[in-house]
Amino acid sequence: MKIKFLTVLTAILGLLVVGCEYDNFETPKDLLTGKVVFEGKAVGVRNNGPELELWQDGYPLKSLIPVYINQAGEFSASLFKGKYKLVRKGNSPWLRQSTDTIDVNVDGNTVLDVPVTPYFLVENESFQTTNGQLSANFTIKKTVESSNLDQVKVFLRKSMLTDHVVFDQEIKIDLNNIVLGAETRVTAQLSTGLKDQDYIFARVGVKASSSEEYTYTPVQKIILK
Repeated sequence: MKIKFLTVLTAILGLLVVGCEYDNFETPKDLLTGKVVFEGKAVGVRNNGPELELWQDGYPLKSLIPVYINQAGEFSASLFKGKYKLVRKGNSPWLRQSTDTIDVNVDGNTVLDVPVTPYFLVENESFQTTNGQLSANFTIKKTVESSNLDQVKVFLRKSMLTDHVVFDQEIKIDLNNIVLGAETRVTAQLSTGLKDQDYIFARVGVKASSSEEYTYTPVQKIILK
């Protein structure tokens, strides 16, 4: 009986030691930040839509670390110091690279801009409102010659976070009215839920047929009153 008691006590003490080790597990203190960029400019995306992946070298049990991109094209991840491989995932609104992996050495606060080539971009956007009507001007630029235009929309919302998943009103543009590289102008009535607001937020999105994701202009605040 005494031997059995000592065995149980030893097992309990062992569990307590393991528990303390987990409680004292060091949290990551280094920070990797950056943007997805094309020609040095951040590429706007759906908030937490397209992702990057990080894999750390030198560990027998490897698991991915998801890196989420905000709508301004920025990302950040708290990590341990070390060497990582950053992977640009598929089904994003940009061309798959010949190599999708970038080697990253994280040491302290590390900044890394990730180059991408969007299928399309929206440039020179501007918005005006008059008597409950919105006018939007913009230019669609093809950046991958083989890509096909699938959707162009204006997204409106009461709050700043807006894209093709979260919006209060979307304005679909007839592709027959778009000439690549030339200015497009569209007008539409604001919805009842928006026209009585003091302000709204707007951005233009463009999607290629080869991806389910859009690239976007920066969100603009439009004063209505």
